[in-house]
Amino acid sequence: KDAAGVSFVPAFSGLFAPRWRDDARGVIVGLTQYVNKGHIARAALDAIAFQSRDVLEAMRQDIAEATSHQLLTLKVDGGASANNLLMQIQSDVLGLTVIRPADVETTARGAAYAAAVG
Repeated sequence: KDAAGVSFVPAFSGLFAPRWRDDARGVIVGLTQYVNKGHIARAALDAIAFQSRDVLEAMRQDIAEATSHQLLTLKVDGGASANNLLMQIQSDVLGLTVIRPADVETTARGAAYAAAVG
């Protein structure tokens, strides 16, 4: 339901776009005796959504400087996009409609097609 005050920063190899901090480290904070694995899992999902928001906000700024276009939807694929809760959190955090294809492994399929072509 929620992360019970737990926050997770998945910076195992630093923070990438748009922060570019290779010295950043991962951390889990807010642990108490009442926190369980579900709270930590929710904090991890929240972290994914907020990291995506950081990148999308940087993209929105770039778009605003170059054109009058706006981001209205987010198209997703890959294994994490199969998680309904994550996609709802992502939609809520971004204020965008999230569009998921019927086959979420389109990235893998595209790589396989590219390898077959040559």
